[in-house]
Amino acid sequence: MKAVFDKKEKNTVHFDIEVPAGDFEKALQQAYMKNRGRFNIPGFRKGKVPRKIIEMNYGEEIFFEDAINLLLPEAYSNAIDELGLEPVDSPEVDVDEIELGKPVHVKFSVEVKPEVKLGDYKTIELEKVDYSVTEEMINNEVERERDQNARIIDAGDREVAEGDILKIDFSGFIDGEQFDGGSAEDQELKIGSKQFIPGFEEGLIGKKKGEEVDVEVTFPEEYHEESLKGKPAVFKVTINEIKVKELPELDDEFAKDVSEFDTLEEYKNSIKETLEERLKEQEKIETENKLVEKVVEMSEMDIPEAMIMSQIESEIKDFEYRVKTQGFDMDTYLELTGTTRDDLELNFRPIAERRVKADLVLEAIAKAEDIQVTEEDLDKELEKLAEQYPQTNKEKFMKDMKKGDLGFLKAGISNSKVLDMLMENIKFI
Repeated sequence: MKAVFDKKEKNTVHFDIEVPAGDFEKALQQAYMKNRGRFNIPGFRKGKVPRKIIEMNYGEEIFFEDAINLLLPEAYSNAIDELGLEPVDSPEVDVDEIELGKPVHVKFSVEVKPEVKLGDYKTIELEKVDYSVTEEMINNEVERERDQNARIIDAGDREVAEGDILKIDFSGFIDGEQFDGGSAEDQELKIGSKQFIPGFEEGLIGKKKGEEVDVEVTFPEEYHEESLKGKPAVFKVTINEIKVKELPELDDEFAKDVSEFDTLEEYKNSIKETLEERLKEQEKIETENKLVEKVVEMSEMDIPEAMIMSQIESEIKDFEYRVKTQGFDMDTYLELTGTTRDDLELNFRPIAERRVKADLVLEAIAKAEDIQVTEEDLDKELEKLAEQYPQTNKEKFMKDMKKGDLGFLKAGISNSKVLDMLMENIKFI
């Protein structure tokens, strides 16, 4: 079978394939063997009806469609390899009228990756991204560690204050009637967390343990429960416990408890070093993002809609996974947020367009600069992946991975190499 290029219109390529008569005959026989058990013809056992008899009764074209379906996947795959095409969508197929004993002609139309006209990507000027570690950043990290190592102690016989941790019983009433879902016992509540509706936590400040309090609130207009939106309510609250966080003293003993260092000064210096590494990585990421934006801006391309829709689907799948890690399924999320799938597609479209453009441009530069991904590059990347699964045998993991499609991995390595090359040519202003 030979593929013949016909024409290209924008990003759509048209080409023809001629299937030799002999190949089509073999496919017809395969289709017959696959489907002969479906036919019941008097005088023949089921599954034993000769092909000619079936064709005489049902028409000689009875197996044409199945034969074409058997032939086309391999023929199409070979054709796109032969013509060097990179399809981004399923093809449209048109089969000419078939005559037994003659070659079969099939026409294909398929959208392919667009051609990218690159700008002068070696003369890019960017404002330098520069972050410095401040004393405030170091202190915030220390305070976060203090908070994590705080003890929860009884607040004694004092009034509720901001930051206190309470245990409360409560029941909610609207127009004197208790409503569903508005009651709980021994509920933990941190004052200032904004865990409850506006006004609830504020209504408990200044009260004491054992005190029974009526807290008057109004449900927000955007509240998720339709029947409660905008309704005034009274919560009858009993304060069972008042506790408070006791932070450890900020001294050398604290440093010894939370780190490998003997003094607070050494501990703070280690935090500074960690923050500097983190900010350096942030600088690199932001610079690369600005660099890619600049390269995309100076390039020209006409992106097929199929590529954008495919990326949107990928973004939504990633988002769905993140939603599930928070304990929701997608239907519940959409219901709670009043969002539709069409809204998600619309929201993710700008992100998808940027990512598609960036990938196309980086791929085009890799081709222009003849940047190759070697076996050594792949092995290094696979070793990094294997380290994320310490319970797995590294050699077996790498061997199994190499049996699959490593296109995504190769693309990532290639993009990294392109970015490294571009970063070397940046002029910072």
